[in-house]
This record gives sequence, structure tokens and C-alpha cells, in this order.
Amino acid sequence: MKSLIETIVEPLVDHPDAIVVTENEEENKIVYHLQVHENDVGKVIGKNGRIAKSIRTVVYAAGMKSNKKIYLDIM
Repeated sequence: MKSLIETIVEPLVDHPDAIVVTENEEENKIVYHLQVHENDVGKVIGKNGRIAKSIRTVVYAAGMKSNKKIYLDIM
């Protein structure tokens, strides 16, 4: 899942080397934290959060195979 998030975000940002995805797995959920360069945060979030919502939709759909709830936090 980390590689999927990185693959989606990489073309959107100016500093692809600053992309960091961390995974925090708990009993019934998995939380992914996405960090990008401070100048790229707006590009990943998009107008009214549309890009962030689209990224989350793809990640949630890919995570449907697992029995755990998937969350994506963009910082």
C-alpha cells in the first residue's frame, strides 16, 4: 500500500524525494501518514481537498481486500 501511495503522489509534487509514507497498524485499522515537502502540501490536497479525496478513494478501494479499516492522513 505504501508503494501505491508513493506512486500516486510522486507525479504531483516538485520534491518527490521528500515523500515519506509511514504505516501504523492497530487491531482493527491501518493508518498511513503521508508527509511531503512543505511547498507541495497544497498540490497534494488540491482545491477544496479534491485531490486528497481522490487519493483516499483509491487507497480505500485498494484496501478493501483486508479486513481492517484503512485511513490516510496527509501532513
